[in-house]
Amino acid sequence: MASRAEPVDTGGRRDWRDVARDAADLALLGILLTLAAVPLLTAAAAAGTASAAVHDWTRTGSWPSARTTVRRFGRAVLPGVPVSLLALAATALLAADLAALATGRVPGGPAALLVTALVAAGLAGYAGLVVVEVGGNGGVRWRASARSAARACLDAPIRWAALTGVVTLAGLLTVLVTPVAVPILAGYTVAALHAVANRRPVSVAVAGPGELP
Repeated sequence: MASRAEPVDTGGRRDWRDVARDAADLALLGILLTLAAVPLLTAAAAAGTASAAVHDWTRTGSWPSARTTVRRFGRAVLPGVPVSLLALAATALLAADLAALATGRVPGGPAALLVTALVAAGLAGYAGLVVVEVGGNGGVRWRASARSAARACLDAPIRWAALTGVVTLAGLLTVLVTPVAVPILAGYTVAALHAVANRRPVSVAVAGPGELP
């Protein structure tokens, strides 16, 4: 993966080549993430390692070295196995519940289906923030990251809603795009989660009498 930290011109502005390079880097990241998650039990380690790479990229403008990435992944595999099992079980249960409500096998009707879908989307947004927090911890420390993400969701529900929207949109696109493009979408989704989670509120100065804002 290339670095975007190199100056493009004397003004420091980025042109279409930098955008294309970033897009290619994120696509490669998504492909590697998907390949690493194929065994399923390594899904959490793959997501955490990819998030750590995006964390470095957004902070320094450069991707971590291959050696660093492989070391992070190896260190994250065993701690990530329970997380992978928990995520797979929760996904399977929510999917079965939604399918049962949608087909009428479980009473509740459209109202119960809507509530369940909203709960599932909210949990997905929370999970996305956990992945971002894990990225800041080098791809590990899932328990501490889960606690930090829970506090962040309660402190900033609007940001939680935005993360939920990112994950929901990614899920919708996963259904709509061709299967070949799904791994590429994974890299973009991780980057979008970091962009939303790390967005800082814009401070607005209050103008005094006779002053321009």
